[in-house]
Amino acid sequence: MMSDVTAINSALAGLDAIRSDLADFYRDLHTHPELSGAEHRTADEVAKRATALGYQVTTGVGGTGVVAVLANGTGPTVLLRADFDALPIREATGLPYASQADLVMHACGHDMHATCLLGALKLLADARHSWSGTVLAVFQPAEETGRGAQAMVDDGLFDRFGKPDIVLAQHTAPFPVGVVGGHGGTAAAATDALRIIMHGHGGHGSRPEVTIDPVVMAAATVMRLQTIVSREVAADDAAVVTVGMMRAGTKDNIIPDDAELRLNIRTFTPETRAKVLAAVDRIVQAEAAAAGAEWKPDTTVIDAFPVLVNDIDATRRTMAAFGEIFGPDKVFDPGRLTGSEDVGTFATAAGAPICFWLFGVLDPELFGSTDVVEILHDIMTGQVDLKTIPGPHTATYAPVIDPSITIGVTAMTTAALTWLGTR
Repeated sequence: MMSDVTAINSALAGLDAIRSDLADFYRDLHTHPELSGAEHRTADEVAKRATALGYQVTTGVGGTGVVAVLANGTGPTVLLRADFDALPIREATGLPYASQADLVMHACGHDMHATCLLGALKLLADARHSWSGTVLAVFQPAEETGRGAQAMVDDGLFDRFGKPDIVLAQHTAPFPVGVVGGHGGTAAAATDALRIIMHGHGGHGSRPEVTIDPVVMAAATVMRLQTIVSREVAADDAAVVTVGMMRAGTKDNIIPDDAELRLNIRTFTPETRAKVLAAVDRIVQAEAAAAGAEWKPDTTVIDAFPVLVNDIDATRRTMAAFGEIFGPDKVFDPGRLTGSEDVGTFATAAGAPICFWLFGVLDPELFGSTDVVEILHDIMTGQVDLKTIPGPHTATYAPVIDPSITIGVTAMTTAALTWLGTR
C-alpha cells in the first residue's frame, strides 16, 4: 500500500492552503442553519463552491439535495456523502458564530460534514493526475427525518448520475479530535418514531370522577413502556424505548380530552423491531382499556430509519488506510451505535458496499487530558462520565473548528483515494 500512501499524502499536502477558507465556510453554515427540507441557502452555498471547483453540479435533487460529479477517466465510481440539515434546538454554546436562527441549530455536526466534503472535493480535483474514476459527491438534505436519502434515490439519483461501486460517509462524534472509528457489520440502529394520541374525556379538575383522565392514562403508559427493554428484550440483545415528549392540557384545573406521547425506538434486528413495536401497541391499548377510555389510541409513524450495515471488507480496507495516515493507535472500533443514519439507503438502492465512520471533534481538555489515545482508551473502557461531555443533539455541542476540519477532510480524501483507481 506504500504507493497509495504516497499518493494520498501528496493530495493532502494541499490542505494547508484551504484550511482558513474552509473554517470561514463552516462558521457561515453554523451561523445560518436550516431545518430538514428547507436547506435552500445551504444548498446554494454548497453548489456555488462545488461548481467553482470544476464539478458538474445539479441542484434540487430529492428536494434541496446537491450532486457534484467529477469524471476523470475509467475506473470506480465513488459516492461521497455529506448531510447538511440542522435541528430544532436553541443553541447555548455562546460561540461568536452561534446560530442566528431562533430554535434552529447545527447540533449534530452536519455543517462540519458539508465543509469537510467540500475540502475533500478540492483536494481530489487538484490531485486528478493521480487517480482515475468518478467522484459522485452527494450533499443530502433531511437526514434528521430519515427521508432525505430515499428522496434523492426516488428522484432518480442513480439513473441520472450512475451507480457507485462504494458509498463512503462520515459523522462527527463526541470523542477527542484526532481519532477516527468505524465498525464492520451492523453499525447503527434502526429507528421508529411514533406519535400516540390517548383519548380521554375532559372536565373540571374539581370533578375527576366524571372524566376519563388522559394525563393519568399517559403517565401510566410511560411507566409501563419502560418494562419493554428490561423485561421483554433478551439480555444479549439491545433496544431503546424513549418517550421524548408528553403533552397534555392547558390549565391546572382543566382535565383535557387528549394526551400526546412521542416515542423513539431503536433496534438492530427485524425480529427485535417487530417485538418492540408489538409491545408498544399492546401496552398503549391496554392502558387505555384499563382507564375505561371510550376511544382507542391513535398511533402514527413520524420517522423511520433502516439499520445501517457496514460492509465488513470495505470497512476493514478503509480503516487500514486511516491507520496508515492517522496512525493505528488513533483508529478504533466504536461497536454498534444506537444512533441512526439513513445513508445506508444509498448503498441498498445501488447494490453497493458502504463504509460509514466517525471522527472525533471535541477539545481533548473537556476530557481532562491532552493525550487523545489515552482519552480514547478511557472512553472505550467506561472510565469517562459521558454525561459531562456535550454530545450531538444538545444545545452545547460545539466541534473544535480546527483540527476537526483537518481530520474530516483528511479522512474523506483518504477514503476516496483508497477506492478510486490509480493512474
